[in-house]
Order: sequence, then C-alpha cells, then structure tokens
Amino acid sequence: MSRVPGWLGRLGAGLTEMGERLDERRAEVENDHTDHTGPEADVDAQPLPDATARPDPAQAVPWGVRVAAEAGWRVLVLAGTVWVLMRAISAIQLVVLAFVTALLITALLQPTVAWLRRYGLPRGPATALTAVLGFIIMGLIGWFVTWQVMENIDTLSSQIQDGIDQLRKWLLNSPFHVTDKQINQIAKNLREAIGANTDQITSAGLQGVTVIVEALTGILLTIFSTLFLLYDGRRIWEWTLKLVPAAARPGVAGAGPRAWRTLTAYVRGTVVVALIDAIFIGLGIYFLNVPMAVPLAVFIFLFAFVPLVGAVVSGALAVVVALVTQGVFTAVMVLAVVLAVQQIEGHVLQPFILGRAVRVHPLAVVLSVAAGGLIAGIGGAVVAVPLVAVTNTAVGYLRAYAREQERRQARVPEAAPAGPAPPEPATVPSGAGSPGSGSPESS
Repeated sequence: MSRVPGWLGRLGAGLTEMGERLDERRAEVENDHTDHTGPEADVDAQPLPDATARPDPAQAVPWGVRVAAEAGWRVLVLAGTVWVLMRAISAIQLVVLAFVTALLITALLQPTVAWLRRYGLPRGPATALTAVLGFIIMGLIGWFVTWQVMENIDTLSSQIQDGIDQLRKWLLNSPFHVTDKQINQIAKNLREAIGANTDQITSAGLQGVTVIVEALTGILLTIFSTLFLLYDGRRIWEWTLKLVPAAARPGVAGAGPRAWRTLTAYVRGTVVVALIDAIFIGLGIYFLNVPMAVPLAVFIFLFAFVPLVGAVVSGALAVVVALVTQGVFTAVMVLAVVLAVQQIEGHVLQPFILGRAVRVHPLAVVLSVAAGGLIAGIGGAVVAVPLVAVTNTAVGYLRAYAREQERRQARVPEAAPAGPAPPEPATVPSGAGSPGSGSPESS
C-alpha cells in the first residue's frame, strides 16, 4: 500500500493535538482575565503593562527641545507682528512722522498753555496764543538761517576757492609727495563723475518737487495735530484708554502720564542742551573769524536733536568750513572748541538737566538712532531716542505694577480669617433696593 495515507494521518493527529493545546491555553488566559476584572477582583489591582504600547510623543521629546520649540514659535509670531507693523508704518510714514513731531512740539509747548491757564486765560485762547507764538519762532529761525546762508554764499564761495588753492599748495609741499599731476587727475575724475551722473542728478532734482510737496503736507499735519493735542489732549488720551482691554486699563492709565512726563523732560532738556551747545560753539566760531558763524550755530542747535550722530555731523561741518576758509590752524582750534563743549555736554549738562528720568544706555541710543535713520531717514533718527525713553518708562512702570498686583493678590488669602466661610447674602429682588446700596440713585 502507499505510505501517503499514513503520513497524512500523522499530520492530522499532530494538528489536532496542537489545537487542543491552544484551546487549553486560551481557557487559562480567559480564566486569568476573569479573576482580575470580575466583581470580586481587587479595585487596586493594576493591569500588566503592555510591552507593545508606545510612549507619548510629547514625553519622548527632550525637555530642552520642547522649551526651544515653544520659545521659537512665539518669537516667530512676534517677528511677524513687528514686520507687519513696520510695513504699515512705512506705508503711512509721512502721517506717523507728522504725528510724532506734533507730540514732541506739544511736549515743549504744553507747559506754556498750563501757565497761561493758571493766570485765568481760557483753554482756547491759551492754546491759540501758544501755538501761534511757537510756530512763529520756529519760522523765524528757519528764515534767519536761509537769509544768512544766502547773504554769505558769495563770500563763502570765494573763500572756499581760496581754501582749495591753499590746500593744493599745502599738498604739493607736504611730506606726502603729492604731485601736481595727481591733483589734476583727481579733479578730472571728479568732473567726469559729475558728468556721468548728470541724469541721476537731474532726476533727483525732479524728485525734489515731490519732496517739497510732502514736506509741506507734513508741516500742515504737524500744525493741526499740535493744535488739537494742546487743546484737547486729555480727552484724546481718555478716548485712547477705551481701546485698551479692561484688564490692562489701570496699568496703562498709570503708565501714560509717566511716559508723558518722560517725553516732556526729554524735549525740554534737549532744547536747553542744544541751546547751550549752539551758543558756546557759535561764540568760538565767531571769535575765530569763521564765516557764517550764526547759521552754523543754528545748524548745531538743530542737529543736537539727533543724539550722538547730530553732534558729530554738526561739529564736522563747522571744522570743514573753518578748514576751507581759514586754514588748518583755525580748523584745529574749531575742533578743540567743539570737542570741549561736547565733553561738557556729555558729562555735566545731560546728567544734570535730563536726569535719571530719561537716561538711556549709549548702546541703546546708537542702535535706536541707526534703526530710526534706516527706517525713516532724519525724522526717524530724531524720534528714535525719545521713543526708546518713553517705552523704557512705560515698560518699567507696567512691570512694577504687575509685581504689586501679584503681591496684593498673595496678601489677600493670608489676611482672610480662619474658620467657616461667611454665609451667602440673600438675593434681593430687582426693585427692592436698600438704603446705602451702590445704585446710582443712592450715590
């Protein structure tokens, strides 16, 4: 007979035996599960851990990576917000600069309005009188500078030509071994550069018309903003507070007046320091017989509103004018006068006049002036430092206010008496008010 049926029989018997063993094992597992999960099982019994279970992804990521990720997406959100804000400001740059300039002028003129009102003058006439006098003085300063420049432009041109000739002779006789051919080559290169850029110069001249129109628009916006800020500044601030969330309103209401006092102190102190710089440097330039001493003094006054950078630029301008008109010795003397006055300003005048209210670190001053200049030119450089000073004051007050609120909230549970809580007050139906309640009628 064939051996195939016997082989199949043994295979079937083996499979049957394996199935019986699997059934027995399944029955044992089910009995075990019933013992652990049945009604009589211990409530504190815990299931055995599953070897195939995966950990929570948040727990698998290291703590440092999670902290970096949390900080990273918040930094990205802040950067995006700042970028959108800067784009919006650049789109309405003229309006923003006009309003900020109006704030600076208001901080300068507002004490005069308050002084006139203390003497009984109504708000409207006091505002009008202060604004008219302030803008007339600013206009006269601008007219005086223009008049002095136009009056001395011919004399200055001839003196500049003489100074260039003297400089040429000095270079020829100097130890630098400069030859006449090299000087002529430099002059030729300058003429060729000017000729090659004629189209750009012409287009810049055409763009000057647009710049003049924008400047006039900015001046008008500044005048109107200053008038309304002087006349109705308190109500404008109260309306602005209504835009702040109610939870943050008390802190902002306290930070606002302190920021305004900082801005007022900054503008007053800067005007005083700039006036002292202009007077003393102007007197030094005048006694050294440098032409256009008065316009240069006015330029020094105006450039003093740009911290650090303005003093360097105005001082360099005075030295250059002295160099090309009076020679090297006079230029060195002007440089000595400028450095002496600026040292007195930096170490005596600013700490004494400005004080600690508007003290900003020099690094912050340089970075803010550079950022303001890159964003909005000269106007941005002028308003950068007062903006940083005001922001520093407001943030410092808000931080102190938040700490004080936390301390008050921490003292409330400690001051509460121990024992059962007081009973809930009875509900008073509407219309059944009691005397002394907080209703408008009783108050």
